[in-house]
This record gives sequence, C-alpha cells and structure tokens, in this order.
Amino acid sequence: MNIGQAASHSGLSAKMIRYYESIGLLQAAKRGDSGYRHYAAGDLNRLVFIKRARDLGFSLAEVGQLLALWQDRQRASADVKALARAHVDDLNRRIEELVGLRDSLQQLVEHCHGDERPDCPILKDLASGSHCH
Repeated sequence: MNIGQAASHSGLSAKMIRYYESIGLLQAAKRGDSGYRHYAAGDLNRLVFIKRARDLGFSLAEVGQLLALWQDRQRASADVKALARAHVDDLNRRIEELVGLRDSLQQLVEHCHGDERPDCPILKDLASGSHCH
C-alpha cells in the first residue's frame, strides 16, 4: 500500500504519516524500486492506533508510551490505566481552565453594550490585564 492509500485507510494525511516516521512513532516504510513508500498491514494498524490516541488528546510522548505498552505482551494493564488516568486528570484540569475562561469572557460580553459608543469593557479588560470573575 502506498502513502496515499495508507493515509486514506488511517484517516491521517500523508504529511502526518511522514512526520510520525521522522519522530519514530512509525518505522520508516520500506521503499520499492521507484522510491515510493510501501506500508504493510502492521503499519496501517499502528497508524490507526496513533490516530485514535491523538483523537483522544494524548500527546505524542504519551502516544509513544501507549505504543510501547501495546507492543509489550508482558505489560500490566495497570500501567496503561495509570497513563490514561493521568491523561483524564489533565483533561479535567484543562476543562476547568476553559470553563473559567469562558465564564470570564461571558461576563465581559454581558457588560458590553454592543452599541455605537466606543466604550467597551472587553477591550478595557484586555488592555488592563485584569481578570473579571
């Protein structure tokens, strides 16, 4: 399978596949006489795994750890769970931050008249660096 077909099958772009090869998440593809990359079924499985892990928000480093755990038949599922739980904790922290940002911005929007006058609490807040909670 060539890189275009691998991209279609995995849902990744050819550029991302080449990038994952360059950082070692995917072994460099074998090349035919023409110099084109050729991917085997195992490569496609790995690409699908990477795509799904990235879709779940895992960092590239975490994807590397997950791939290593996936390939290690002697792994403890507790190791995988610990990595996933740490990611959930990070997601929850980021969600709290985003909710705080949304609430602050919502409060600014509610205090802005949104009319023809130049006075704007949103711009004043941005200029002052203050935080409206």
